[in-house]
Amino acid sequence: PDISPLPLPRIPPEVLMIPNGQKGPQCHSNCIETPLSRLFRKLGRVVGKYPWVFLLLPVLLSAGLGSGFMFLHKLKTDNIEEQFTPVGGPAKRERSLAQEYFPTNDSGSFSASRLTTEGSFASLLVVSTSDSLLTVPAWDEVRSLDANVRNLSMKDAKGVSFTYERLCAQMLDECSLSNPLLKFQVVPTNLTFPVLEVNSTTSVFLGNLVGGVELGSGISPTRNLEKAKALKLVYYLREDAASDLELSREWLSAFLRDFPLVLQDLRLKDLEVFYFTSLSRQEEFDGNVKEVIPLFSVSYFLIIFFSVVSCYRMNHIISKMWVAAFGVISAGLAVVSSFGLLLYCGVPFVVTVANAPFLILGVGVDDMFIMVSAWQRTKLIHNIEERLADTYAEAAVSITITTLTDVLAFYIGIMTSFKSVQAFCIYTGTTLLFCFLYNITYFGAFLALNGKVEDYLNQFVFQQEQGRCSTAKKLLCRKGLYISPDGKEEIHAMNTFFRKYYGPLLTNIWSKLFVLLLYAGYLAASIYGCFQIQEGIDLRNLASDNSYVIPYYSMEKEYFSEFGPRIMVYITKSVPYWDEITRNYLDTCIKELESNQYVSETFSDSWLRAYENYLKGAHQNINNRTIFFRDLGQFLKFFPEYKLDIQVNETAKEILSSRFFIQSINVSTAVKEKMMLNQLRSAATQCAIPLTVYHPAFIYFDQYTVIIDNTIQNAVVAAAAMLIVSLLFIPNPLCSLWVTFAISSVIVGVAGFMSYWDVNLDSISMINLIICIGFTVDFSAHISYAFVSRDSMNVNQKAIEALDLLGYPVVQGAVSTIIGVVALAAAKAYIFRTFFKIMFLVILFGAAHGLIFIPVFLTFFGICSRAHEETPCRDSDCP
Repeated sequence: PDISPLPLPRIPPEVLMIPNGQKGPQCHSNCIETPLSRLFRKLGRVVGKYPWVFLLLPVLLSAGLGSGFMFLHKLKTDNIEEQFTPVGGPAKRERSLAQEYFPTNDSGSFSASRLTTEGSFASLLVVSTSDSLLTVPAWDEVRSLDANVRNLSMKDAKGVSFTYERLCAQMLDECSLSNPLLKFQVVPTNLTFPVLEVNSTTSVFLGNLVGGVELGSGISPTRNLEKAKALKLVYYLREDAASDLELSREWLSAFLRDFPLVLQDLRLKDLEVFYFTSLSRQEEFDGNVKEVIPLFSVSYFLIIFFSVVSCYRMNHIISKMWVAAFGVISAGLAVVSSFGLLLYCGVPFVVTVANAPFLILGVGVDDMFIMVSAWQRTKLIHNIEERLADTYAEAAVSITITTLTDVLAFYIGIMTSFKSVQAFCIYTGTTLLFCFLYNITYFGAFLALNGKVEDYLNQFVFQQEQGRCSTAKKLLCRKGLYISPDGKEEIHAMNTFFRKYYGPLLTNIWSKLFVLLLYAGYLAASIYGCFQIQEGIDLRNLASDNSYVIPYYSMEKEYFSEFGPRIMVYITKSVPYWDEITRNYLDTCIKELESNQYVSETFSDSWLRAYENYLKGAHQNINNRTIFFRDLGQFLKFFPEYKLDIQVNETAKEILSSRFFIQSINVSTAVKEKMMLNQLRSAATQCAIPLTVYHPAFIYFDQYTVIIDNTIQNAVVAAAAMLIVSLLFIPNPLCSLWVTFAISSVIVGVAGFMSYWDVNLDSISMINLIICIGFTVDFSAHISYAFVSRDSMNVNQKAIEALDLLGYPVVQGAVSTIIGVVALAAAKAYIFRTFFKIMFLVILFGAAHGLIFIPVFLTFFGICSRAHEETPCRDSDCP
């Protein structure tokens, strides 16, 4: 928000003087500022002459564009994968290849570990209230729970009831087990973990299905399972056919509706149960917007209240309470117009966009404060057109810089790889343009109409004075309706505070020393925090705090974090697997992957290794192509699950594609997930035989590979754009230097303190870091420019004068923006709370730089100042 109520002083392009009286280098050029001010002066006269036209046209335009909200439901897109994973992420290409070469068949050949997507499922985490599930009472409750889930029924479109058994994903014409241990009717014994040997040809990996284990004797790494605290039951449904997918979604919806009641009726004593479905994350995410809508009305009320109070004066003639209220309405019209226009244009509406109105309310009124302040410096004895022309001329540069810096910052954010960020930046940037448009039309028109009321009261007061009616004069003074004959306004108490108290205190030598120490502490804490920040969005944060999803994720992290995703490694080209050299190359590649610190070589699964052992056991030569293909069919009969891992062209006697599996371990943090993903992909690309690694979770892991690069890219480009804008409109090298310094300092501070407030660097916080750049310019550019523009040669006096001019507007701008988003602090969703947290940091640190750090630093380095005039300037000439 532009925090200066004063325009940037219009300084002629003259040669400045240095202390010894010699001519120094020119520090300023106003080739853009002066023409812009003249243009705004002309616009002010037109608006002042036809106020009703400029008041009604924006209202009619808003009504017309607002009809675009009828497309809101159609364009609302909250698909988590689409919006919160990078566009063109490598995992999406990897998934397409996996689906092309290894199509699923969930009606007869289902394998959960071989899915190329998350699948359609309902999942239960069963946690024992004692030390183990492997007791008779607990196991009976587990089996009872399983039976009740399988018996949950719903009705299809024809009214026919059906249960899970009708839709279950099948393996060999049987429903896949929710957990392999459920094969045991009684408490299972003599189990090995993490690999359970079902029979001589079948083994099951239990690492992701049994948690909180205590192991006994046995040969490492597979040992006897003594106790198990938690069990995961996963009920997969068919989704290959469109009709099955639709019914599966209906069954899952019924599960979410009815299962809590079923759980109550069971009255389990030995178990705690947490549930989740493949629909849960999306449904909980969709509900976030509905929750935050009531908070918008709170923010709107608070902004109106603050604006009215901050514009109130004891003198009722010059008080701007109603003007302030219409300033907030102007921001509201901007939201309606811009959102409606973009919906007409077909721009998707994402949940992150729901943050925009809160921000716009806070930011939109700041230009209103500037125009009100400029208006109040005009005189009541002048006509309305002239007063509004002076107001527009003085406010021109300030509100233009505000709009350009903020809009540029948001539009640059469109460069990011995340659609959620792109949508937010498009909507917010466009709304800020409408705020600017409506401020110079709708709000300016109301300012002119309010001026007519002021003029009427002013004339009445002067008539009473001319009539020497002392009684009327006293009454008007008592009612706050008296002004001086020349129309000047009284000095605001806050300006007096900054000029007489705060400014001298801040420029005291001991205060400067304290500020230096304070900044050193701020910078040290910020830099340290930057190294502690976590990357990527935690999927649990997409649900509200009171969601059933949160405890499920917490229990999963507590009991099932030792083993990570079972990663697919596939080859999409035909290679001679019977050739020993080829197999050696391939084996070297697999061993390279298995040697990774985040992979366990013990639990890999390879059809080729199994086939090689099979042929060795049969004393057959695997290097013979004929024998290789002759015995392959018999091998697949003994090990039917491997049929899903090989695509064979029987006619040409070649294997078109194949895949293997490696088991990840200890990837419980975002940093480890990022490192594992990068290391495995790097190893795969360096293999002599082209390999691809993939798991459905990689779709979300991809954000780690781009989030930092995107953030740095946007910050650098936006900072460069801000520098260019400041050079064009405030072409003073010293100002440009301090603008750049402030941007860098605030970004480091916000990024560092994010880690102390448990905020990750993700697509949500990236939005706020983009905002940070635009807002920092508003806080820093004008205070530094006001400093170098002062006539005083004493640097302390220059700092005091700059604070006198801008101290209160800085406070107004900061408080109004925080009030605009403070209601989000009460939201139960991470997305909205994060928006408030970072906006609070941005405004706090931005205001601190404007009010504390930069004024003090300028007294040390402020070497460029305005030339002294030979004769004192008149009041009308001074900025």
